[in-house]
Amino acid sequence: MHHRRLFIGLLVAVSCALPMLANAQSADVIRVVTDSTFPPFEFFKDGKRTGFDIELMETLGKIMGKKIEWTDIDFKGLIPGLISKRFDAAASAIYITDERRKVVDLTDPYYPGGLVMVVKSSDASIQKADDMKGKKVAVQVGTKSVNYLKDYYPQIQRVEVEKNQEMFNLVEIGRADAAVTGKPAALEYVKVRPTLKVIAKPVSVELYGFAVRKDMPELTLALNAALQKSKLDGSYDKLVKKWLDSSAR
Repeated sequence: MHHRRLFIGLLVAVSCALPMLANAQSADVIRVVTDSTFPPFEFFKDGKRTGFDIELMETLGKIMGKKIEWTDIDFKGLIPGLISKRFDAAASAIYITDERRKVVDLTDPYYPGGLVMVVKSSDASIQKADDMKGKKVAVQVGTKSVNYLKDYYPQIQRVEVEKNQEMFNLVEIGRADAAVTGKPAALEYVKVRPTLKVIAKPVSVELYGFAVRKDMPELTLALNAALQKSKLDGSYDKLVKKWLDSSAR
């Protein structure tokens, strides 16, 4: 009996220690989710995840003394993934919106962006946002573009796709008259697609932020502090120059 009690006592002690060990291990890890299909912010090159968001989050992790653990899913699943606590933060060219603030926390803005139109190079019929009325416009599910067009341009026929790449493909083959997406990504894409062009006049001006679980306010504060430090030590400017200066012009 004595041995059995001792054995049970050990089992209880071990089972109590396991969650503590798991927490101790995960305390140094930030689980970050992204959709790596959006160059120059996040994409795969030679089988490796890279881009401005990826390198900036890794830089912030180093400043905070934390390891970044990456997961890739479709953009529309990023916010639900934070709400369900599968992930701690999302880094995926996410625009700061009041709607998103209701369900997740957002860091200080880390880059100014905006929505632009991508059309065929030969198309002169679309020069400004109002010209999209009555036309077919491709947008990526779960992005700011969807609700922005719903709210401000209800006359547009939205063609909603899963992936960023699909939007441009639809414009190229004539199944959509335009695609609406973030400016840096649009400029990056048309560099290698001479059949497409970006309309200079923006549809809207937005700010990018990292999304964080609502129940982790300390992580939001730590990311903001690390972001501030990266701007002071020059590492932030180095990444902007590397990834965004050429596409932002």
